[in-house]
Amino acid sequence: MREAAPSISDVATLSDIDLVTRTLKGEKEAFSEIVHRYQDAVFNLCLRMLNDYHEAEDAAQEIFVKVYRHLNRFDKRRRFSTWILSIARNHCIDRLRTRRVTWVSLDAPEVYKQGEYIRPEEHVIEQERSDNVQRLLQKLPVSYREVIVLHYWYDLSYQEIAEIVNASEGAVKARAHRARRELGKLLQKNEEDL
Repeated sequence: MREAAPSISDVATLSDIDLVTRTLKGEKEAFSEIVHRYQDAVFNLCLRMLNDYHEAEDAAQEIFVKVYRHLNRFDKRRRFSTWILSIARNHCIDRLRTRRVTWVSLDAPEVYKQGEYIRPEEHVIEQERSDNVQRLLQKLPVSYREVIVLHYWYDLSYQEIAEIVNASEGAVKARAHRARRELGKLLQKNEEDL
């Protein structure tokens, strides 16, 4: 007897590995759930790396197409979140390499976070801080920026970041240290210029 297709609520309770398995068997609802789970994380990573809202939207869509096409390559011994963020990171790096000119937007839109409400005055203060940090992040080399974004925005360990960027944990720690030092210098200079 054939197993009934899972309902939407059933799919939402599945592990990432189960979703991958079911997607590979042709269950569209399973891949929809993968997109639902990771769309904010992928978009926000793209936005932080690319610093352009529309480009980040395009990149996120392209990333999910890549994820779908290469799902059969996923190593189930790894964390799915690490694998998908690795694809997102690599895609953003490729986009940055193809840019001829880097544009830094001073009015970058806020990071999308579903279902969160912030009072208007708190939002303005937080947005100014976020814009300033984002602007300064864009001045860091990509290898420093990605470590900062993955560690502080995604709360990934140095070991997880090492897997994503294909480097040793020691190299990632060194990059993080240098990135914090450079960002600190930029913040200090920015405050002196005000």
